[in-house]
Amino acid sequence: MTHLSAEMLAADVTEPITSAGHAQLGIAVLAGIAVIVLLITKFKLHAFLSLIVGSLVLGAVAGAPLDKVIASFSTGLGTTVAGTGVLIALGAVLGKLLADSGGADQIVDTILAKFGGAGPQALPAKGGGRRAGRAMPWAMVLIAGIIGLPIFFEVGIVLLIPVVLLVAKRGNFSLMRIGIPALAGLSVMHGLIPPHPGPLAAIDAVGANLGVTLALGVVVAVPTAIIAGPVFSRYAARWVDIRPPEKMIPERTTDDLERRPGFAVTVATVLLPVAMMLAKALVDIAVDDPENATQRVFDVVGSPLIALLTAVIVAMFTLGRAAGFTKGRIATTVEKSLGPIAGVLLIVGAGGGFKQTLIDSGVGQMILEISKNWNISALLLAWLIAVIIRLATGSATVATISAAGLVAPLAADLSTAHGALLVLAIGCGSLFFSHVNDAGFWMVKEYFGMSVGQTLKTWSVMETLISVVGMGCVLLLSLVV
Repeated sequence: MTHLSAEMLAADVTEPITSAGHAQLGIAVLAGIAVIVLLITKFKLHAFLSLIVGSLVLGAVAGAPLDKVIASFSTGLGTTVAGTGVLIALGAVLGKLLADSGGADQIVDTILAKFGGAGPQALPAKGGGRRAGRAMPWAMVLIAGIIGLPIFFEVGIVLLIPVVLLVAKRGNFSLMRIGIPALAGLSVMHGLIPPHPGPLAAIDAVGANLGVTLALGVVVAVPTAIIAGPVFSRYAARWVDIRPPEKMIPERTTDDLERRPGFAVTVATVLLPVAMMLAKALVDIAVDDPENATQRVFDVVGSPLIALLTAVIVAMFTLGRAAGFTKGRIATTVEKSLGPIAGVLLIVGAGGGFKQTLIDSGVGQMILEISKNWNISALLLAWLIAVIIRLATGSATVATISAAGLVAPLAADLSTAHGALLVLAIGCGSLFFSHVNDAGFWMVKEYFGMSVGQTLKTWSVMETLISVVGMGCVLLLSLVV
């Protein structure tokens, strides 16, 4: 679920690297995706290598010069690693500090005691108990929704992963029962609720009212998150009954802690980047002047990089020093946190490279041209266009921007409420069926230790549920507002 800056979005509308027709481009997309899936599932080739080969196949079938295909892939990989990759690295450091200091244990013990009816000395033997089985998924979707309100999807994942994995392991839950609600809460916020970049861009493109969009977005988001999260997680856990991967669980390396950080200070440390990014979003909405000094300060303070970096530095004191760590011990913890995520970084980066190759080949423009003459309602048209672009490019933000630009003229004849619903329809479509061309797909796969097939049956189905259920809610609202 790749996020793009304004500069990156501008770069996406350059001349295509190939002059292939629509049919050839369509065949190229199918060939590239088929090669990736086949190499990973049949030949067990590493996903990083498979994505490189798939990108080259895509470019070759589309008739693009090989040097331009390589340049597109490299640009996408570099941009993804520079943005998402840095956030993953900072999140890994924060997660390791959280784990080694005992802060993660403190959060897990408190959550299990509160929602599972089991304290740290009395964890349930199997399934987390009936109360835990019912309450824990609801707790996770609520926590994820709150955390995901102001922040990027990738940042939310790296903040929540340590807690999700530890709750699943120590509470003896299926990882899907805990992970799917958390992912659903984050994803719904990302696609439907301002101040995320996709919804904000769509609001600007169609001239929708921000407050009305936010209010109706919450109405759509709540039932959507419930169905795609706690409800769907029951079935996902049956289809893919897995336990947290040991290599990704941020367990403490020793038990020689002098003390553990308190629950309040631990939660405050984890929520610090959330608060910083939320403050930026509120100032952006209240001031709405890029030249204003206050807004410029908060644009820096609330950027994901600065927010997570600040949280890591603060965590060294509130978690590391609070647990009695020496400077050397803190340095060792930071160093050990980066090794396990090397593979994740490469795979996520390669996913971004494949996405950029798709975009530079002109696939998004092809879909826009094909859909111009469709004769259906504005809401359904916006959703379908966003769905197709999402499937082809893997980028929710690119899908949102492209679809909003195409249907913007239709918003002139819509009421204020229906203009807001048009934005939400686009947001719902932009989340449809995440698969191998989406960097978010590979993040979830690697963090949860799933195969490509398992990720498709859980994460991809969950994303599709969010898209379809959310659109259903939008259509229902269109009848009453």
